[in-house]
Amino acid sequence: MRILISADMEGATGVTWPDDVMPGASQWERCRSLFTSDVNAAVQGFHDGGADEVIINEAHSTMRNLLLEQLDDRARMLTGRHKALSMVEGVQHGDVDGVAFVGYHAGAGMEGVLAHTYLANSITGVWLNDVRASEGLLNAQVVAEYGVPVVLVTGDDVACEDALGYAPEALKVAVKDHVSRYAAVCRTPARTAADIRAAAKEATALAVRHAPVRGGPFTVAVEFDAEHLAMAATVVPGVDRIAERKVAYTSETMYEGIRAFKAVTTIVSAAVEEQYG
Repeated sequence: MRILISADMEGATGVTWPDDVMPGASQWERCRSLFTSDVNAAVQGFHDGGADEVIINEAHSTMRNLLLEQLDDRARMLTGRHKALSMVEGVQHGDVDGVAFVGYHAGAGMEGVLAHTYLANSITGVWLNDVRASEGLLNAQVVAEYGVPVVLVTGDDVACEDALGYAPEALKVAVKDHVSRYAAVCRTPARTAADIRAAAKEATALAVRHAPVRGGPFTVAVEFDAEHLAMAATVVPGVDRIAERKVAYTSETMYEGIRAFKAVTTIVSAAVEEQYG
């Protein structure tokens, strides 16, 4: 049995504001250890449950945040950019039985600690077939095309509630409770590690591949906080402007859909100026 962990940082234990997750910021180095602790607990729990192999795909920002030297020796980690399927890279090879979303968060425009979708700001909302979409929802649709279930989700309480919509059977672990976008009631690393490990052990029983789900076509709509960003996004073929600050595109598969989304966010990032956005 092989488990893939997609590891994001905003939903990690103790993380509550931008300096906790921005590489080089004042609190980032400290929070790397907290992030690594959450991932380690999942690795240990999956092995407790009988997994033969756990592969970690680093999925936050530069994708170079987890501390390799602190990881459980049984784990392997894919670190760095750029990857065909970004946050869920590795699921496409046909040898993954279950996926865990560790350190996930709510989507752009939602309540939740550090809520966003791909870009920390600039994007005010994302919709997948008219349903407001978090990174969890987008990635869950990608892994479903490969017949792989999401078996575990960790993050704040809002992220766990969000996961009820895209992975209702998955185990959920709230490591903190949302107060505002930059505040949370946090549990200690010892407690969250125990909770994640126990949930991962139980979640291993859900790691059973199924028939690929072909749910397309998929229409993705993206709303920005400035008009010029919508204009910039239309550089990507197939992306059309549907409102002053909103674009949309349709893909037959989520493999194509998530790659187009990555292209849109990359173009938009380059169009943001430091002072005026």
